[in-house]
Amino acid sequence: MTQGRFISIEGGEGAGKSTQIALLAERLKAHGLSVDLTREPGGTEGAEAIRQLLLGGGDDRWGPSAEAMLFAAARSDHVEKRIKPAVAQGIWVISDRFLDSSRAYQGASLGLSDAVIMDLHRVGSGGYLPDRTIVLDLPLDASRQRTQARDGDSADRIGGRDDAFHQRVRDAFHRIAQTEPERVRLIDASGTPDEVSARIFAEIADLLP
Repeated sequence: MTQGRFISIEGGEGAGKSTQIALLAERLKAHGLSVDLTREPGGTEGAEAIRQLLLGGGDDRWGPSAEAMLFAAARSDHVEKRIKPAVAQGIWVISDRFLDSSRAYQGASLGLSDAVIMDLHRVGSGGYLPDRTIVLDLPLDASRQRTQARDGDSADRIGGRDDAFHQRVRDAFHRIAQTEPERVRLIDASGTPDEVSARIFAEIADLLP
């Protein structure tokens, strides 16, 4: 049986995650691999219910600690019921966001330490990590323009936070990529979708059977 893999796609708002996930899935299927696309928070019935709690309401609906614990709870269900079983069956799972978004959004950008986020992940998900994490990187101006074109004035409570918040998110993703280069790869998300897709595929090629 082909070995399953777990790939997470990360990045700030407007980085093109949805487009690149679809293109990566096509490339993997062309190699004869089975692919499952999922997202965080979400991916299971319980995690999708938590998603509605997290993304709706005003910006002050949850404090940083409560928000981080809700994300960790959703991730725990996601890992246990969907990601691990699929990988065990030889499927390549691609998730739109995973742990590193919590580290960047709830951790560095809302004042929680990375150690707290990692402790929650160890308790909830046994410290489970992707085989490879792709961080799509865009300057803040380009990210804002793409988000505005996509969402108009209807951004969710996290995406609608101010520029200073989103710059902290970007900086945090850069730090994670610098400190964990074996797992995390920072990808320039500018250029055409096909150009970005080629950059991503080059960074996972070593995992192919």
